[in-house]
Amino acid sequence: MAIVGGGAVDPALLVELAGRGVALVGADGGADAIGEAGLVPAAIIGDLDSVGDRAAWERRTRVIHIPEQITTDFQKAIYSTQAPVTLALGMTGKRLDHTLAALSAVLQYAPTRKLLLVDEVDVALAVVGPIRFEAAMRERVSIHPLLPIRFLQSTGLYYPMDGLLLEPGGLIGTSNEGTGGLVEIVPADETPWLLILGKERLWDLMGS
Repeated sequence: MAIVGGGAVDPALLVELAGRGVALVGADGGADAIGEAGLVPAAIIGDLDSVGDRAAWERRTRVIHIPEQITTDFQKAIYSTQAPVTLALGMTGKRLDHTLAALSAVLQYAPTRKLLLVDEVDVALAVVGPIRFEAAMRERVSIHPLLPIRFLQSTGLYYPMDGLLLEPGGLIGTSNEGTGGLVEIVPADETPWLLILGKERLWDLMGS
């Protein structure tokens, strides 16, 4: 499943996702981004204060109005759905406050949902616990702490993570690189963190 917001969205990626059988859910105004790609969302979820033509969409798909203002439309779409893997497109870019809100939602739901944020350049996988994946020589591998988190060890990275404490406002793991082959990153606990790779690695991370 892919939840689509009102930020930067690649129409070609939406078409590719739909072609692969991924259900597209509009988070409020994100429905219009799906429509602009020539597609119809499986559902539209949110407080519906930014969707273009609610009445027109109601004739074409399921529209779920959730008026509470405690959560964002992204959070509403997360807690109203279930999927083994959830992509989030259009949750970053355009507005910094929306990007920060999306990161907050990822931190909240990462322990129970496999979430991937996708923008024009990168894909960010919310990770809880260790991870193993293949990376090419000199491939950019960024590790970003959502909360303070210590890493026990790593293999396959140009800058080893062994014993490092990463935290917002302190040491972070931006622009590390693979040495070629298997990468393994092992944190000390199950605090959520972000693994950020190039957008071309989306399908690899979906299966990781």
